[in-house]
Amino acid sequence: MLDEYGRSIDYLRISVTDRCNYRCAYCMPPEGIVPLQHRELLTYEEITRLADVASRVCGITRVRITGGEPLVRMGIAELVAQLRALPSITDIAMTTNGSLFAAHAAALKAAGLDRVNISLDTFDEARYRQLTGGGALAPVLAAIETAVALQFQPVKINVVLTAALSRSDVEQLRALVMRLPVIVRFIEYMPIGRQGIAPGLSVAKVKDLLEEAGGVLLPDEQVTGAGPAKNYRLAGAAGAIGFITPMSDRFCQSCNRLRLTADGRLKPCLLSDAEINVRDCLRSGADDDTLAAIVREAVRAKPMGHHLTTSYHGGFERQMCQIGG
Repeated sequence: MLDEYGRSIDYLRISVTDRCNYRCAYCMPPEGIVPLQHRELLTYEEITRLADVASRVCGITRVRITGGEPLVRMGIAELVAQLRALPSITDIAMTTNGSLFAAHAAALKAAGLDRVNISLDTFDEARYRQLTGGGALAPVLAAIETAVALQFQPVKINVVLTAALSRSDVEQLRALVMRLPVIVRFIEYMPIGRQGIAPGLSVAKVKDLLEEAGGVLLPDEQVTGAGPAKNYRLAGAAGAIGFITPMSDRFCQSCNRLRLTADGRLKPCLLSDAEINVRDCLRSGADDDTLAAIVREAVRAKPMGHHLTTSYHGGFERQMCQIGG
């Protein structure tokens, strides 16, 4: 399905909750949020119905389950199994902070989860605890090892470039890529909402540090996925390295996604307050044609690009944890 600017929209990010067991400074404001009530959340059956229509009628083929932290919602493997049963969905992924993943990994794999992204923004215990509002590093490292052992393809490590990331962290992430078949992705910090941390190292500086540690970054077009990362390899590495640059080198011209919030709003763009209420239609008995029309409306509403690099930041009524970014 093409939008107004000729972009092919085939990817749906599905937030299942705005709650999280962490309070990452770039995702949740220091004062926290007022969480959604259970009745406000889409049920798994409602999510699956919308995904079914979006895939059969509107050309969505790939979905990603996000939060908040998706694994704080009970029975998430059931949703994965329901999505896996949809014949037009070819790829199911999840983004997680990793703290609960090891205990659920086998069930998620059996249910049909293909890929997983795990957040890891520093190896320093104190900085990690401060950044996440009390999180522990050990379960996240265990989650990475478990995901590799269970052969999720691929396992991606999300690293947001904040003040928590140091030269030592970059060197340790490089060592991880040399040892394990993972893709470490350095993501530029996006100033969304009332955040409690400053941006850190630039992409250019991270590239310099990686090469100073040994080896030249060589462009790699073989890495698969639905995202905007530019990927590289180091000679002899088991894994790869990616860079996502929404600020310094916008990739809006190739955006291929819609977002579904946990309370049933379709968002044409992460970096805009525009959203369309699909929950009420699902709960009022809307037929497939009506739901498909809402998905098409969201596609038509996709803006040409975001405004984070200008003086206008679009308002941002929701925080990142409420969007599923």
